[in-house]
Amino acid sequence: MGYYDQDYQNRSSKQKRNTGGYFLASLVGVILGAMLVIIAIPKLVDYNILPYSVEPNEQIKSETTDQGVQTQNVSLNVVTDVTKAVDKAGDAVVSITNIQAAGFWSSMEGEAGVPAGTGSGVIYKKAGNKAFIVTNHHVVEGAQQLEISLAGGVKIPAKLVGSDIWTDLAVLEVDAKEIKTVAEFGNSAALKTGEPVIAIGNPLGTFEGSVTLGIISGLERTVPVDIDQNGSADWQAEVLQTDAAINPGNSGGALVNISGQVIGINSMKIAESAVEGIGLAIPINYAQPIIDDLEKYGVVKRPYMGINLASVSEIPGYYQQEALKLPSEVKSGVAITNVEPNSPAAQAGLKEMDVIVEMDGEPITDVIELRQHLYIQKNVGDQMKVKFYRAGKLEETTLKLSGDTF
Repeated sequence: MGYYDQDYQNRSSKQKRNTGGYFLASLVGVILGAMLVIIAIPKLVDYNILPYSVEPNEQIKSETTDQGVQTQNVSLNVVTDVTKAVDKAGDAVVSITNIQAAGFWSSMEGEAGVPAGTGSGVIYKKAGNKAFIVTNHHVVEGAQQLEISLAGGVKIPAKLVGSDIWTDLAVLEVDAKEIKTVAEFGNSAALKTGEPVIAIGNPLGTFEGSVTLGIISGLERTVPVDIDQNGSADWQAEVLQTDAAINPGNSGGALVNISGQVIGINSMKIAESAVEGIGLAIPINYAQPIIDDLEKYGVVKRPYMGINLASVSEIPGYYQQEALKLPSEVKSGVAITNVEPNSPAAQAGLKEMDVIVEMDGEPITDVIELRQHLYIQKNVGDQMKVKFYRAGKLEETTLKLSGDTF
């Protein structure tokens, strides 16, 4: 004897009478819900909040599964500020191959060399049938031939216009026929710590057009550089610090801001096991006058004194007293080890064994400070006051700087 629902017939008859009412109410509810969704969607997609903009759908494809559930595959075109910056600057970054002699036969004229290293470069100018590329000095150093590879894979020969070891910059020239994109320089002086930046280059010489994203980690950093590889610093490089990944092969590539403007030339990375995320780039405002000189003259025109130098701190104390005759209280300065004939230093009366301690009223404690004062603060043709010790006595002279290499 089963369960019998005595109210079943009554409920069934009531449902038949109310079906039309329920259907109408449901239809009205669906319509109102759809209108609310349509009104709400534009407010949910706030373009001032989202880090990207979403273009209109290109395609909506409906499919029905085996369970009878209908699904939709929506194709979207997502465009961000980063992708726009890369689109603007990416094709101006090229791969550079340094080709050198591999032996006696390849060093003969007309014999091909072998790739000795790769790096990156930035196309910054197109004038007539020529285009110019900035890269690092160490990327092209010692090259017998140079070859660049454009974003599309086209390879063309390049000519070295000029290179500067002190700033680690070089300028190349290529035929402009295949050049389609030229980079735009920005203003590195306007950068702020924490500002997003993008490094574009060709790491390992294999992954062409690689893009890494980071921020400006520090401004106006100085890094000691051993130019002549003698184990001591010869120069302090002024650089930008970024955590955007910079790997071997990225050297000479572009560091760009979110507007796609080049604000630095990637130069080096601190490669130690305990260090992570410290990449360095030459600020473009610092690089521009160097680039201009290299393009016009093939060298950088710097003030020239005509002397060889040694920091007093590197000279044993015995020789400071006996040879240089320095007073005991003088512990720093720059000793002159040689004076070139007819140079500005010679004409001003400076001699070997003189110890320079001041230039234009600024203390000079070592060779790096002397070079920075000379190269950064002075120009060819300027007058410069120099205080120095000779045989234990403090003297002063004025010299006129000529233009040459240091």
